[in-house]
Amino acid sequence: MSVMKLSFSDNKLIDSSLLYMSIEELMNVKVITVSRTPQKLAQVASAIFVITQDDIRRSGATSIPDALRMAPGVQVERIGTDKWAISIRGFNGIFANKLQVLMDGRSVYTPIFSGVLWEQQDTLMEDIERIEVIRGPATTSWGSNAVNGVINIITKRATDTQGMLFTVGGGSFEHGFIGARYGGMINEETPFRVYAKGFSRGHTQSISGENANDQWHSARGGFRLDHHRGIDQFTLQGDYFSNFEGSLLDKNALYLSSNLTGGMRVNNQGGNIRFRWDRTFSESSSFMLQAYYDRTQSTLQPIGRFDADSFDVDIQYRFRPFDRHQLTWGSNYRLYHNKVFDTDLLAFSPRARSNHLIGTFIRDDITLIPDRLLFTLGSRFEHNDFTGMEIQPSARLMWTPNPENSFWLAVSRAVRTPSRVENDGKINITPFLLPALGPEFSNLVLPISATLFGNKHFGSEKLIAYELGYRHQFSPQASIDIAAFINDYSQLRDVSFGALSLITRSPIQFLQPVYLNNQGSALTYGIETSIDWKPKDTWRLQGSYSFLDINFSSSSFMKDINPTTGGTEKANPQHQLSFRSNYDLSEKLQLNLWLRYTSKIALYDIPSYVTMDAKLVYKPVRNTELFVVGQNLFKQNHREIVSDFIPIAPGYIPRGIYAGIQWRF
Repeated sequence: MSVMKLSFSDNKLIDSSLLYMSIEELMNVKVITVSRTPQKLAQVASAIFVITQDDIRRSGATSIPDALRMAPGVQVERIGTDKWAISIRGFNGIFANKLQVLMDGRSVYTPIFSGVLWEQQDTLMEDIERIEVIRGPATTSWGSNAVNGVINIITKRATDTQGMLFTVGGGSFEHGFIGARYGGMINEETPFRVYAKGFSRGHTQSISGENANDQWHSARGGFRLDHHRGIDQFTLQGDYFSNFEGSLLDKNALYLSSNLTGGMRVNNQGGNIRFRWDRTFSESSSFMLQAYYDRTQSTLQPIGRFDADSFDVDIQYRFRPFDRHQLTWGSNYRLYHNKVFDTDLLAFSPRARSNHLIGTFIRDDITLIPDRLLFTLGSRFEHNDFTGMEIQPSARLMWTPNPENSFWLAVSRAVRTPSRVENDGKINITPFLLPALGPEFSNLVLPISATLFGNKHFGSEKLIAYELGYRHQFSPQASIDIAAFINDYSQLRDVSFGALSLITRSPIQFLQPVYLNNQGSALTYGIETSIDWKPKDTWRLQGSYSFLDINFSSSSFMKDINPTTGGTEKANPQHQLSFRSNYDLSEKLQLNLWLRYTSKIALYDIPSYVTMDAKLVYKPVRNTELFVVGQNLFKQNHREIVSDFIPIAPGYIPRGIYAGIQWRF
C-alpha cells in the first residue's frame, strides 16, 4: 500500500524509489478518496488499499481491471477478451451495481444498467499515478451507488509527465500494442501532455471449443493541461476513444432469445472533457470546483444500441471553524440523458430520457484527543428522479494509541438507486424462465413467452454496514492491515410473477409476465487482510487474503438460476489469495512474480484455480527498458465467470506471453 508521485521531468529512467522506501514511509503517504481531502494512509478510518504506478508497472497488467486484482476484497473476473465483472464485497456481475468508479473524480457509473462498462475505461497505463480502492460504503462523500466501495483512478499531473515516452510490443494474446506520450511547457506555470495508444487483443475460446470471436481493437488519445498561479491550480483534461470488438452469442443460454444467433459485433466510442479549479487558502482551508461532460455511443448488434450523455458540476469547501473541527461541505448537480434503440431482446419506454440528480454533503472531523482519537460524522442528502430524497449518514472513529497501532470502526447507511432498465425496461427472458418453470409449461399446446417488465415504483436498495479495522506496523519494514465487516441489505431486487394470459394476435401464445420488486434481503460478512514486508531494500513481498459469505433471502425459485438475486450466494468466490514478489536482482535487472488463488463459483460450476503472472525487466542503457511478461502461466486456459446479462457464450481465459520495449527521452 503506497502512494508516491514520480517525476520524469529530468528524463531519468524509471527507478525503484517506491521499492526503496520503508514500510513506515509508505504508511505516511496521503490519500484523498475517503474524505475527499488529503489524509495519511495510516490514519484513515476505512478499509483502503492503494495500487501505485510502481505496482502497476511491475505487475505487467495491460488494463485497469487486471491491475485491480492486486486489491484485497475486490472480485475481478474476466468474461472474455473485452469484458469483465468487477465488484467489491460480493454481488459481482457484468453490471455490478453497488460499486462507484471514478477517473480523476469523474464518475463513469452508467445509470442505464447500473454499473460500469469496463471496456470503455482506459488510459495510458504509465500515466496512472495510483488507484485508491475503498472497500465499504462511501456514499457520504461520493453519493448513491458507492454502496460496497469506490475505485478512484488518479492520473499524474502534467508536470510529472514531461519529456517523451514511447512503448511498443506484442505477443500471443496481446497481439500488439503501442503508446506514446509527450509532455512539455507552454510557460513556467503551464505544463501539458498529450498521449495516444492503441492495441489489438486476440480471441478466447468458448467452452464448446468454438472461437469466441471476441477480438478487441482499440484506439485512444487525450491531453492534460495544468496551470498554477499563486494559490490557484487549474486543470483541463480530455480523452477520446473508439473500440471494435465482438462476442459469440450463447445459443444454449437459458436467457437468450431464440431469434438471436451467431455472433455479436460491438462498436463503442466516446469522449470526455473535465475542468477543475483548486484554491488553497491554507493547510486547513481550500475550495474546489469541478465540471465535466461525457458522451458515449455503444452498438451491440443484435442486442441493442445506447447513446448516453452526462454533465456534472461539483463544488467543495473545506475549513476549520474551531480548533478541533475540520469541516468539509460540498454540493453537486448531475444530468444524465440517454437514448436506447429497441430490439427483440430489449426495449425501453420511453426510448429517450433525461434524469437529474442534486445532492449535498457535510462532514466534520472532530479531534477528541490530539494525535490519538478522531471522530468523523457526516451525511449526504441527495434527490434523484426515481426515488426522490435519499439520506446517507456515516460515523467513524479512529483510535491511534501509539505510532505502531491504529484501530477504527464505522457505521454507515448507503443506497443503490434504480437503473433505467429496472424502471423503464422490458426484456425477453423466455428461454431463461421456461426450464425453471418445469416440463409441464414446456409441453403446452401453445408456446409460452416470458417478459420481464421494469417497475415504475421500484425503490432504492438499502444497506446498513458495520466495519472494524486494525493496522499494525511490526517494524519500519513490515506491516499488516485487517478489516472485517457485516453488511445488512434490505429492499434488494427480486422478482414476482403475474397472471398467465393468452395473446390472440399472431403468433398466438401464452404470456407470462415477470415483475421486479424490492422484496429481497441479504446479510454478508467477511474479512480482508494485507501484509507488506521488505526483507531487504531491493526485495518487497506483499500478500492479501479475502473471505466473503453471502446469505440472500429471496424467491427460492431464483436460487439456482439468477446470479443477480437469490443466486448471488453461489455466484461469488468465498476465498481469494494474492502474493506478490518484487525483486531488483541488480540495477539493470528486475524479476516480479504474482501468484493468485480464487475459490470455486458454484452457480456456474467453475472450479477454483491458481495462476501466476511474471515480468522480467532489463534496462541495458539509460532511458531504455526491455520486458517480457507471462500471464496465467500455470494452465493453458481457465474459466473465471459467466456473463449474467449480455448473452455471451461462456469461455476460457488463455495463457499469454508478450514482450516489449519502452523508451523515455
